[in-house]
Amino acid sequence: MDPTEKPERVTRLVQRESAERYLLLTLLSFAASVSLTRLFLSLSNYPQIGNGDLHIAHVLWGGLLLYTAAILPLLFANRRVYTISALLAGSGVGLFIDEVGKFITQKNDYFAPVAASIVYVLFLLTIALLVHIRRLGRTQARDELTNVFENIREALHHPITSREYLRLKTSLEGVVNSAPTRRYADLAEALLKFLEPDATRSHNPPNKLGISIGLAKRKIARLFSDRYLRIYLMLGLLAIGLLNLKNPLSILLARWLPPNLSALLGMYAGRHVEAATSPLWSSIRLILEVGVGVLLLTAAGLLAVKRNKQGAAMGYVALLLSLTTVDILLFYFEQFSTIITTAIQFLLLIGIVVYQRRTD
Repeated sequence: MDPTEKPERVTRLVQRESAERYLLLTLLSFAASVSLTRLFLSLSNYPQIGNGDLHIAHVLWGGLLLYTAAILPLLFANRRVYTISALLAGSGVGLFIDEVGKFITQKNDYFAPVAASIVYVLFLLTIALLVHIRRLGRTQARDELTNVFENIREALHHPITSREYLRLKTSLEGVVNSAPTRRYADLAEALLKFLEPDATRSHNPPNKLGISIGLAKRKIARLFSDRYLRIYLMLGLLAIGLLNLKNPLSILLARWLPPNLSALLGMYAGRHVEAATSPLWSSIRLILEVGVGVLLLTAAGLLAVKRNKQGAAMGYVALLLSLTTVDILLFYFEQFSTIITTAIQFLLLIGIVVYQRRTD
């Protein structure tokens, strides 16, 4: 160390490499845990494990999974442990939050209407965190070195591949060019020399699985070309827009609709809360559904006449508004029966983001 260089205390948190991947796994396992738990309980008529005064609620299994997810990274240094922990953490929090109704009501009501909305809001907050993590970038040399050391630690257990070496080389070369002091640059250069022998030995011979994956990727790319993606988005926005207008139209036109059609429009899957129990929130829901439904149909129309930028922009705003306002109320009134519709909206939103990037 240069005697003229003052030691620096670093207290800033460093984002782990692949942090967004681990958070995405947590998010997906959380959604799957809640959805499958509710589906299983509904199909099996809500069985209970225990007898007499004993009842083992699934919140306990959630706590066990959360504890396991927390302790595994403390015990093992292998990177795959983070993947396992992410899956266990998402599943555990899903089993825990599914029983939130018992903890916010005096009667320990598992079916409290607001519970579904709370679960959905937590899901939205996790998505917001994921978006924030994706926007963060490691701009300091110390951050790159921290993650390089983690990769090298993993490489001690198996030879690195050509792709891994190229990624590490790019990171280390960036450190050399942007290092705050010479000692960081020297360390990066030393690590490059350390990795070179493994890089010369590593190779990736073609295999049947790799070839099959490559063919599948090319087929998927053709199925989701710009032309087809525009059609998928147009049809999806049209369907979700009409679905948003279903409830308002069934109420506004109830007097003139035939009984069979009125019953069809008023159908619900699973548990739901009657609008009469919360007239104010029901009215707000109807207003939002009409507004969002009109926006979605307009966006679909713009895509149909090939005004792609305007249609995609309006569809993005409409879906975002639906996911952050309408769906919270839908989870209150229609409970978990709206999971599939919400999932489709998220897929459409992702599709619009991809389409906008391609056409910009």
